[in-house]
Amino acid sequence: MANFLKENLLTMLVGTWFIHSTNFPMWLKDDKVNPTFNYSAVSNKEGVLLDEVNYLKNGKEKSIVGFDTQDPKDTTAFVWRGKGLLHLLKSKWKVALLDDSGQWAVIWFSKTLFTPDGVDIISRTPSLSPDIIRQIKSKMEQDST
Repeated sequence: MANFLKENLLTMLVGTWFIHSTNFPMWLKDDKVNPTFNYSAVSNKEGVLLDEVNYLKNGKEKSIVGFDTQDPKDTTAFVWRGKGLLHLLKSKWKVALLDDSGQWAVIWFSKTLFTPDGVDIISRTPSLSPDIIRQIKSKMEQDST
């Protein structure tokens, strides 16, 4: 069962995700817009995703690239480690909620030396209705009690 969940979650995460709600300071500034998370499987490493964060800064496309390694004890948890010069940086994150159809998710990320902890609501589509956002936030409140 654990292997099924591990592989299933990795498969469900692969692809592009759009951020709809966040408290991450980098996305709350006006100079970085339209962020997306782009996950792809790393064929030679089990339980690892290539993680590309793309965004626009002053009209130019920028990216942050790293690898997400799934925690074998908690398959909803990952450790991100930067690629290249960012290899020294790492952070922990977790899929806190996932829509049964894989169309939206809530991810929690831990505090690092450079960032506070926080939460993102992400989806497969560039827009979510206000009603869906309210439903997700209601589920978040239910899970925190």
